[in-house]
Amino acid sequence: MSYYRRRLSGERLRRVYEIATPRVRRYLQAEVDYLLERLGPADEVLELGCGYGRVMTALVPRVRRIIGVDVSSESLDLGRKMAGGDRRMEFMKMDALDLAFPDGSFDAVACVQNGICASRVNPEKLILEGMRVTRPGGRAFFSSYAPGFWPHRLEWFELQAREGLVGEIDPEQTGDGVIVCRDGFRAGIMEAEDFRSLCTRLRLQAEIVEVDGSSVFCVLRK
Repeated sequence: MSYYRRRLSGERLRRVYEIATPRVRRYLQAEVDYLLERLGPADEVLELGCGYGRVMTALVPRVRRIIGVDVSSESLDLGRKMAGGDRRMEFMKMDALDLAFPDGSFDAVACVQNGICASRVNPEKLILEGMRVTRPGGRAFFSSYAPGFWPHRLEWFELQAREGLVGEIDPEQTGDGVIVCRDGFRAGIMEAEDFRSLCTRLRLQAEIVEVDGSSVFCVLRK
């Protein structure tokens, strides 16, 4: 999380999505569509690692209310500005591993676009905290990149590096699903079996689904 707070927040983060290739844009939309199909008008939703609210903005027409938490004040300020006073959206600065919400506060919790790896936090703690604030009968959604999406993901990061949004990619350490930049950025992925093993250790029942050949979703029901 500290990398996004220091280097990749606010307008710089928004630029990351503006330069996305058509295939990456399809991936981003497929993740949103997957969530939209599973949320309802009465749902109260929490997004972990919301950035400036890209996903929140897409989900808010479908749900009753959505709260996004992030560690970057700059991204949260941009999100509030872009929300334009929509009271169904709320941005809060908060550690995703230590959420200031009571147990069972939300119908759905989402942490998408590889937030479980890119945030560089303990994935077990992240899932358990997400499940803690999910209501009985509700669902928590965690996603990572599908292995087959690697060439498109790498191309996207190369574009980001050329624009100076992230550091130069380290070719010696980058590969097998892991991207490493010389400025300290590092993110791997959670494959389907990784999610299964993690949920088995946590004694959680999980539905693992590949979406669009670009995402792997781990869906947990409370």
